[in-house]
Amino acid sequence: MNNAERFKKFKRVFVIVMDSVGIGYDETSYRYNDEGANTLVHISNECHGLNIPTLNRLGLGDLDNIQGTNKVEHPYSFVCKAQEESVGKDTMTGHWEMMGIKTVEPFVTFTETGFPKELIDELEKETGHKIIGNVAASGTEIIKELGEQQMKENSLIVYTSADSVLQIAAHEEVTGLEELYRCCEIARKLCMQSKYRVGRVIARPFIGTNKDNFKRTPNRHDLALKPPHETVMNILDDNGIMVSCVGKIGDIFDGYGVTKTQKTVSNDNGMDITQNEVNNPNFKLGLCFVNLVEFDSEFGHRRNPLGYGKAIEQFDVKLNSLLKDLRQDDLLIITADHGNDPTWHGTDHTRERVPLLMYSKLFDNGKMLDKRNSFADIGATILYNFKLEKPNNLIGSVIKELF
Repeated sequence: MNNAERFKKFKRVFVIVMDSVGIGYDETSYRYNDEGANTLVHISNECHGLNIPTLNRLGLGDLDNIQGTNKVEHPYSFVCKAQEESVGKDTMTGHWEMMGIKTVEPFVTFTETGFPKELIDELEKETGHKIIGNVAASGTEIIKELGEQQMKENSLIVYTSADSVLQIAAHEEVTGLEELYRCCEIARKLCMQSKYRVGRVIARPFIGTNKDNFKRTPNRHDLALKPPHETVMNILDDNGIMVSCVGKIGDIFDGYGVTKTQKTVSNDNGMDITQNEVNNPNFKLGLCFVNLVEFDSEFGHRRNPLGYGKAIEQFDVKLNSLLKDLRQDDLLIITADHGNDPTWHGTDHTRERVPLLMYSKLFDNGKMLDKRNSFADIGATILYNFKLEKPNNLIGSVIKELF
């Protein structure tokens, strides 16, 4: 089959994940103490309305009572909510499900307690470094608090977050990158034990001379679990169809099924890279899978609804520019991987449905659709578009209205 025959309707599919931008609790949210959470609505209320004309034009106002939106005709876009089929509310769980993986055993988180003493003792013994920290914390704040001690002792700052993640921060010049990476490899091996089952181990190097000028460097290194079996991305890649990843997508899948990956330093940078892919003459056929992490990392976990709202408004500006450059036979899907209601209790993710906005210049009958029962419908639709069979070990149903 040549490239001209390898798609039903769309030559390229762009999936942009607005990390943590949920749109209301679901019927399982009570299990997570999240009944009542609604990231988008509560942010819009705190901001007394969001200035998001582009998202409004795509039909976001159909989905809930989001201040700053209203119901409009949107012939070029289909909209709906999607429910997570997997157990959990983790980054990896949400993204893996988009590509067909159903997670039935959630990844272990240590947000409230820190890591068990047994694991910390093993990590100290195997690495030869003293461990400090061992709390759930912001990465920038914990190096401000413990960075000087880390430099003095050549210890390792271990911390976690609401995700299933063990992060290790160390000074790039005192400890050294190679040594930090070695210690992370040890942590990854230890965390393969089922009683820990941490989704990701992340090296977080920083530089600077004191707490007033410490800053993290771009030499972050993620060691993630691989998905338990092939995903939609593997099927595309195995069939010679480009899988271009932007942001932390490549890390979430541990490079599995990734043709090309580009790191980002911010949401704006991620949108700029995505727009470059839209205009890339060599990207003729395939999937561009994008994660915009700052909604979650900078505003959701830090319980900053006003900053979160401004980030959504800035995304809306970038999105308007992106839409203009999309080709006639491109499909754009905007969604999220979970919620992180900044008005909710604690600093954890929130179990929520997510928005699903699907735009193409080929559409002329866009409307609101019924709720989808799995994030995996995204991946199933992508396989269907590229005339590829979905194996039985992947979940998801095709969104037929797009065709």
